[in-house]
Amino acid sequence: MIVTHLHLNHREAFLRMLEDYEAHDPENGKFYARGRADFPAYVQSLADDEQGIHLRPEWVPCSHRWLLDDSGAILGIVHIRHNIDTPFMAEELGHIGYDVPPSARRHGYGIACLQAGLEEARRLCLARVLLCADTINPASWRTIEHCGGVLEIERYSAHYQTLVRRYWIETGPVAFNRPSKGSA
Repeated sequence: MIVTHLHLNHREAFLRMLEDYEAHDPENGKFYARGRADFPAYVQSLADDEQGIHLRPEWVPCSHRWLLDDSGAILGIVHIRHNIDTPFMAEELGHIGYDVPPSARRHGYGIACLQAGLEEARRLCLARVLLCADTINPASWRTIEHCGGVLEIERYSAHYQTLVRRYWIETGPVAFNRPSKGSA
């Protein structure tokens, strides 16, 4: 399995993934639909997200990583928000979100996505991350628990109009690159 940024050469795999969502889970597929019309602009928007460029109100810089099999098929996507410094991020989304295309579900790729997200969170020096999962999605909250998630609370989300479980995961030791004494 490969964890990577989305590149222009992934267009065909992306379109196959989008068709899978449209056929089996159109509600979650809407998030990726804008990539169909202008794939190069979509790929650039993901790169911009990571740099904090052209962000929507209430959004923060976000790294997007794509899990591919050896043939290049997309097995999962993980979104790692660099902070949760806006009310929307802190209350509704958390640091990490992940998706597994319908045809790839029930094969452990959700765990692989979350593990890749936790690795990226460590790289970003996030010692502790928040994840949110709908209570009606037990596969997601079981994945979070499998990866060390500790339930904080279950509460109603007015934005999503459903009960949501909020979890925290300690990412482990993080290396802070601090200048040594006397360095400029």
